[in-house]
Amino acid sequence: MLLDTASLYFRAFFGVPEITGPDGTPVNAVRGLLDFISRLVGDYRPTDLVCCWDDDWRPQWRVDLLPSYKAHRVVEEVESDPDVEEVPDPLQVQVPIIRDVLEAVGLRVVGAPGYEADDVIGTFATGAGQPVDVVTGDRDLFQLVDDAADVRVLYIARGVGNHERVDDAWVRAKYGVGAGQYADFATLRGDASDGLPGVAGVGDKTAATLLSRHGDIPAILAAAQDPDSDLAKGPRAKVLAATDYLAVAPRVVAVARDIDLERSPTALPSSPADPERLADLAARWGLESPVQRLLGVLGQA
Repeated sequence: MLLDTASLYFRAFFGVPEITGPDGTPVNAVRGLLDFISRLVGDYRPTDLVCCWDDDWRPQWRVDLLPSYKAHRVVEEVESDPDVEEVPDPLQVQVPIIRDVLEAVGLRVVGAPGYEADDVIGTFATGAGQPVDVVTGDRDLFQLVDDAADVRVLYIARGVGNHERVDDAWVRAKYGVGAGQYADFATLRGDASDGLPGVAGVGDKTAATLLSRHGDIPAILAAAQDPDSDLAKGPRAKVLAATDYLAVAPRVVAVARDIDLERSPTALPSSPADPERLADLAARWGLESPVQRLLGVLGQA
């Protein structure tokens, strides 16, 4: 089980009523995340679990390819470190607490310099050698769905307790393309939340039609540039006008699958890695109940 950790703690922050620790520090995102993990582990009993982390939420190599990438979320540009993302202050203060607690529990937390959590997830999911559940509210990760490799997405957009199990048939029913085409579909359609402009005038239906007929973006570009192809005048003009964008955007949208990561150990712990530290953190931040719920589930896994 691969957790898109930020996706989960953002959802916890906005979905769990404000709760504070003994010193008044907000801890609703911490508590919510711990309870989400308890529920997921209890429901699915994974043998292995990784909390995938955004070491760089807006990697420079993606920005170099497409400057608009997540640009609307930047509140401060930093010369030698990742730019500062717009995050509510009451959540920002909880992120270090989240990491401390996860590590004290013994859950593997993995990030990679210059990469997003999506890329960490993509690397762990590729060649895992076992069934993989990716837990996220991010549609971009539908590109990892692979029935043959037993990789699916547990999509939490409607809530962790009401998540959807996404396989290739689900993607096809929803978008009219296979999961293997989803990255190209997202590139063509665009995504304002990530600063991806897409191809002007091309929405879900046209993107799906183009991919159904031609297979992928290189083939669509080839058809647009071939005067003898049967590509209609309207879509042809739109694709040709977006040639520069289509030359770089697929590399921005595609998650990395080959980061140099230490793949083990990822086994789900049955007891806390650092019981004393965990007890201290639970007391300091008023997390005794969610920590005990998680430990109870881990002890049964």
